[in-house]
Amino acid sequence: MNGETATSQAPADHGTTARDQAASIADFLPRAGNGPLSGQVVVDFSRVLAGPYSTMMLADLGATVIKVEGPGGDDTRNWSPPVRDDDATYYLSINRNKFDIVLDFSDADELSVAQKLAARADIIVENFKPGGLKKFGLDYDSVSTSNPVPNAEVIYASVTGFGAHNALPSYDLLVQAMSGFMSVTGSPDGSPYRAGVAVFDVITGLHTTIGIMAAIQHKNLTGEGQLVETNLMSSAMSGLANQSGAYAAAGVTPTRMGNAHPSLYPYQPMATKDGELIVAAANDGQFAALATALGRPDWAEDERFAKAKTRNANRDELEPELLEALQQHTAQEWFEKLTAVGLPCAPINSISQGVERARDLGLDPIVETGQGERIIPTIRNPIRLAKSEVSYDLAPPELGADSDQVRAWIDSL
Repeated sequence: MNGETATSQAPADHGTTARDQAASIADFLPRAGNGPLSGQVVVDFSRVLAGPYSTMMLADLGATVIKVEGPGGDDTRNWSPPVRDDDATYYLSINRNKFDIVLDFSDADELSVAQKLAARADIIVENFKPGGLKKFGLDYDSVSTSNPVPNAEVIYASVTGFGAHNALPSYDLLVQAMSGFMSVTGSPDGSPYRAGVAVFDVITGLHTTIGIMAAIQHKNLTGEGQLVETNLMSSAMSGLANQSGAYAAAGVTPTRMGNAHPSLYPYQPMATKDGELIVAAANDGQFAALATALGRPDWAEDERFAKAKTRNANRDELEPELLEALQQHTAQEWFEKLTAVGLPCAPINSISQGVERARDLGLDPIVETGQGERIIPTIRNPIRLAKSEVSYDLAPPELGADSDQVRAWIDSL
């Protein structure tokens, strides 16, 4: 189907859809707000981080997300410290705006409820081991074609560690190691380091959300659902960006450079009179302005330093002079001086300082989610939409908190 045909013709009548069947779900599981995904029913069979992060994004944008947990609950409920009261903050960070039901797939009646949910979902997200849901009739082929009530129009997102045909155990740390990420993280003469957050879980969650949104648009145009597949290893290859691209395009294998950048200089923490400051000169104009601000305009005329390529080649000669100039003031004083003339620089904050800095910038980083007795502070969704609001109406659910309402909805259909 070419673009002209797709945009000029309305989709054909594809009959009763899962969304039509789920039209009354708001009577049982109400959401507030007018998010662009309002009315979309998401059944979330995922656990830990990548899948739940994706479904939280969908829920923030208005979707009705039903989180399905086994009797023991999502692993992250027990990943503590830190905690807020009895809740692990890891779990709280990625599960707001969801409803929750506990189902034991080894029990035939409870498995039947899971299958009915799948039959009525607009979107399903799962991150079981490859093939792990087939025996329960909850894999894509079963849901879309084989079950007693097939859901041919479902958008089914499957998240794995290393692809649908590789059953290797997967956690973000393993992918940080296997992808090469750790080989470029840390000091040149030290050990490889992992990132301070499960970076590829988060990136994979975002990639999953992007895939789902593309599938929604395809469904809007054609009425067809489809399978969306993401995996941590492929997301790592993509997320490594210029580092993996260096190998793909030029056969170059990047190595650890500590806090230095392989292509830009200066672009790293640098010592001042009382501490370190991130100093960034991403182009020759910024370097010339930095040289002037540091009282050394001659650097911008020096053929060793004036251009990025030669500046990189001669960074060992430039660095002692940079450090000598930076010793004249404290990190805060330099931050104020350099920022005043439009130069990029930054203090190295703690997480608490970072959150407070975001607050000072008017970004309102913390929002309260939920209502009544269960109100949980969480980090604001980074997306701002001019014509529809991101919602924060539901606190991260307690285990099985909405089981009765979900079952009542299923029974009403």
